[in-house]
Amino acid sequence: MFDQSQIQEFKEAFTIMDQNRDGFIDKEDLRDTFAALGRINVKNEELEAMVKEAPGPINFTVFLTMFGEKLKGTDPEETILHAFKVFDTEGKGFVKADFIKEKLMTQADRFSEEEVKQMFAAFPPDVCGNLDYRNLCYVITHGEEKD
Repeated sequence: MFDQSQIQEFKEAFTIMDQNRDGFIDKEDLRDTFAALGRINVKNEELEAMVKEAPGPINFTVFLTMFGEKLKGTDPEETILHAFKVFDTEGKGFVKADFIKEKLMTQADRFSEEEVKQMFAAFPPDVCGNLDYRNLCYVITHGEEKD
């Protein structure tokens, strides 16, 4: 499912999230991870919902399996690229971030303001306000940026 370098990256992420180093990720580990990222006062319900996504205690094997299942449900890269190309009428490989934000919040399965913020935090527009959708599509389907 994953190559060796991806497994190593997931292992590093798991180790960072396993704040108390007991080999499992639980609600307190998630709370500490969010705090380390600057998000304080995460609701218990939100943390419980995250932990409940797992079939049992979240050790590294469960963590890796969960990521595999999440990524397996992703559309192929070409499908996602085609969706963005509809908005890239000049074929430049980018679209205006404000335009995409408006479309994401008003069309089909609407994004919330928070979901748009999360997307732009992970994939920030350039200084001109353009979103490099080709790189975004690659990361969505491969889990890492192109060199």
